[in-house]
This record gives sequence, structure tokens and C-alpha cells, in this order.
Amino acid sequence: MKKYDALIIGAGHNGLVCAFYLARAGLKVRLLERRDVVGGAAVTEEFHPGFRNSVASYTVSLLQPKVIEDMRLAQHGYRVIERPISNFLPQEDGGYLKLGGGLERTQAEFRKFSTHDAEVLPQYYDALETVAEVLRGLALKAPPNVGEGWRTLVDGALQGRGLARLSLEQKRDVLDLFTKSATSFLGQWFESEAVKAAFGFDAVVGNYASPDTPGSAYVLLHHVFGEVNGKKGAWGHSVGGMGAITQIMARVCQDLGVEISLESPVQQVLVDGRRVAGVRLESGEEIAASRVIANVGPKILYDRMFAATDLPADFNRRMKGFKAGSGTFRMNVALSELPRFTCLPEPGEHHQSGIILAPTLDYMDRAFLDAKQFGWSKKPIVEMLIPSTVDDSLAPPGQHVASLFCQQFAPELPDGRDWDAEEDAAADTIIDTVEAHAPGFRASILGRQVLSPKGLERKLGLAGGDIMHGNMTLDQLWSARPVLGHGNYRGPVGGLYMCGAGAHPGGGVTGAPGHNCAQVVIGDGGSLRRFL
Repeated sequence: MKKYDALIIGAGHNGLVCAFYLARAGLKVRLLERRDVVGGAAVTEEFHPGFRNSVASYTVSLLQPKVIEDMRLAQHGYRVIERPISNFLPQEDGGYLKLGGGLERTQAEFRKFSTHDAEVLPQYYDALETVAEVLRGLALKAPPNVGEGWRTLVDGALQGRGLARLSLEQKRDVLDLFTKSATSFLGQWFESEAVKAAFGFDAVVGNYASPDTPGSAYVLLHHVFGEVNGKKGAWGHSVGGMGAITQIMARVCQDLGVEISLESPVQQVLVDGRRVAGVRLESGEEIAASRVIANVGPKILYDRMFAATDLPADFNRRMKGFKAGSGTFRMNVALSELPRFTCLPEPGEHHQSGIILAPTLDYMDRAFLDAKQFGWSKKPIVEMLIPSTVDDSLAPPGQHVASLFCQQFAPELPDGRDWDAEEDAAADTIIDTVEAHAPGFRASILGRQVLSPKGLERKLGLAGGDIMHGNMTLDQLWSARPVLGHGNYRGPVGGLYMCGAGAHPGGGVTGAPGHNCAQVVIGDGGSLRRFL
């Protein structure tokens, strides 16, 4: 039987990043991917003849600069085009708000709604950036692992230095962002409902919750960590779609000798005593390895890939309480023409931004309450991107593709209903929502790809359609992700590690969990640590 130093389950971007660092350190690594393509949720596919788009993850900001540099992605063709403005929000009264394009420009936009909000914006940005900068410093470090005595205390003290240096006012901001609802937090700063919606949208992205839910302010913060081309907080489009990134990563890994096995779904992680021994594929093939590294989410890993008797009873009990399910519904549409918004019908920079159809926080709250009661919102939260406005490789000349990233769709429908029977009706509700802001949109649709929460799980292995691999709540962050005692990327049996978004620092196309897990694996091997 062929034996490897490390087997990685899942060739999503974090699995590829982890494989890169391990292979660079001299380990013999094999990636096992269930699908016929690498990339996980970061893939580009043709979904209608002549039309290609990013299937699930769809925009770039959070990918760690260190990962980009270490893997030399730019030298291999990685290219990101920045948005001219961040977001465009049509309003119910026929107006609109544009966010981004520089502080002074955003302030001018805010003055249309509130002089107060325009004046306080620099302080708001400073407050978020201060906290974000501290947390950026933790993103590429393994959290202190609770239960390791003095080591826990020392690691906690070292990583807590950034927080300790903050002023009292800044520490209050940290507490607010980790515990308060987005509605409460934003209400301390702004008075305009449009302005609060512009910032509050980030609090419900991938988060099956209301902006009124305590802790939702942190999800807002999680989305400001990133940067594009050295500009902090910026967002952009990967030329060729998100799959271009993971295809480059795969080539870099293969150049280092990483074996990538497609259409190789793992059935079970094999355990011998209290250590992993390898994996068994669904084909029946067994592959031996001294380390097994999971890039699948904790729900998939522990509920479906282990014999219950191979895991500690208390761990099994606690993992049953691990919350996953983001309420995301994803669509790609092929368009004969650009949408013409009633409030701003002519082509312009707003078509190259994030177009957010959720004009107020109350609208977002009603969307969540609808989803809880009926399964999906009657007026869902929709973010539209039209990447073909900056990347003509995605659609035929004069035509376009659009990503519709939609929130507040129950991971499991009530009353025993099934998403397979109802996803088209939900998709029509989404189209109706866009049509209300851009008449003629429905008539311009040439084809569509529809992925309900169940569809996201079936196609991409996201439990409950959860793009974060698990809720980003205070009880599932940092040292508690996925559970206290295993927040340092090590699993409950020897040789088992976790490198996906279900580990610190969580979701998004960041590469951070893959980087950090590799550091822990190599550190456990001793002398190889110098390679990181």
C-alpha cells in the first residue's frame, strides 16, 4: 500500500494552500477531491452555452497577501481588477446610495441622506480599522488551545498583546463588535436608514440571522479584513473567475510534487488505536498516511467520515451542537443586456460594483423572519455582481453574466418540504426582487444556474449550504472553532488536522486556515518549521 506523509481531504483553496506549504517543507502530500475539478467553492464553470462564471464564491478581498506572495500567484497569472466603487444600493423611494471610491466621495454620497453621517464616517472607519488591524494580526496564527495549562496562558498572553495596547474607547469598540447586533452597533454611529443598510449588509452575508441578532456585528467586521492590490478594505474581480485562482494554486502545488486525485471521494477516516492510519475512499481503496488533514467542514468530517466509536464521546456530543447552515441561495444568470435600474438606468460604474437590493436594516430583518416562517423571504436580500463588465472572457460580446448572491433561505425548509421541489419557485422570487428595481431584467435572462442551500451542499459539500463551514458566532470563533480544546487545527485523534473554514479564522477565500494548519503540522514534525 502506497503511504503518504499527509492526505488532504478536499482540494478547495485552503486544501491547496495547506498542500503547498507542506510540500515546500518536504512532505509527500496527496489531495483527495470528490469532484472532477479542484477549487471547492472557488470554481469557474460554463453554466449556459458561451457563459462562464464563478459558481459559488465570487469576489476577492480576503485572500491573505502572504499566501499570494509565497505561492507566487501573480507570477503565474493571478490578476484582480478593483471595483471602482464598493457598493450601489437602490432605495425604495427611487433614490440610491453609492459606497466607496474614496472617503470624500463617500461622504458626499452620505450627505444626500444625512450630514451627521457624512461627518462621523471618518471616525467610524478609524474604529473598524483599529479593531480589524488587531484581528489581522491573529489571522495567520494558531489560536491558543484551551486545556494546555501554562502553554495556553502564554499563547493567550502573546496573542492578546494587540488588544491590550488598545485604548479604553477602542476596547469598547471590540466588545461592541463581538457581542452586539449590527443594528445596535450601527445605530450608535449613524441615523440614515440607507447608510446603516450599506454597512449592515455585511452582517448578514453567509449568516442565517437578522441584523438584530446579537453578535451579528462581528460578521460585519469579518468582511473588512481584506485588501486588493495593497488597498485595505477593497474588493475586486479575479480575471477568469474564482476558479482561475484555484487552478493556479493547483499548478503551483503540482510543481512541488503534490498528487491531486480527482473524483476520489473519501468515505471514512481510518483510525488505529488513538491515531489516524489513512482513509478509505468510496471506491473501497484504502490509502495509508501518518497525517490526515480535513478541508471539509466539521459537520461533514465528524458526522459522516468517522465511526462514532473512533471519537471521544464528549467530543461527539459537543459536535452535535456545532451550528452550520448559512441560509445562502446562489444563482448565476446569462443576460442579453445589462439591467437598467429605475433609479440609474444608463450603464455606469454601478454595474461594476456590488449591487445590493436590501434598502434598510428593517428590510433585512423581515427577510430573516420570513425565512424562519415560510422557508424563504418574500423579498430576499440580493447582492448582484456583473463581472463581465470588467472581464470579457466570461460572456459573448455585448452580453453579460451576473452573480446573484442571496440571503435568508432556510437551510432546511419547514413542514417537511424539500428544496429540490421548491428551488425554482425561490429563484423566481429572487428574479421578481431584481425586476422590481430593474424592469426588463426577467426578459433579459437567457439561462440560469440555481443552487439552493441543499444544492450547495450536494454540489460543493457545504453542510446546510454554509459558505463559512459553520456559524461565525462568538461560541464558534478563535479557540472555540470548531470546539474548545481543538481550536489549534488538531483533531481529537492523533495525526488528524483541520485546514478549512471550520477552523480559525473562518470563512471567505482567505487561505489563512490552510496556511495556519500547515504551520501546526510542520511544527509537530519539529525541524521542518523553518520553512514557514
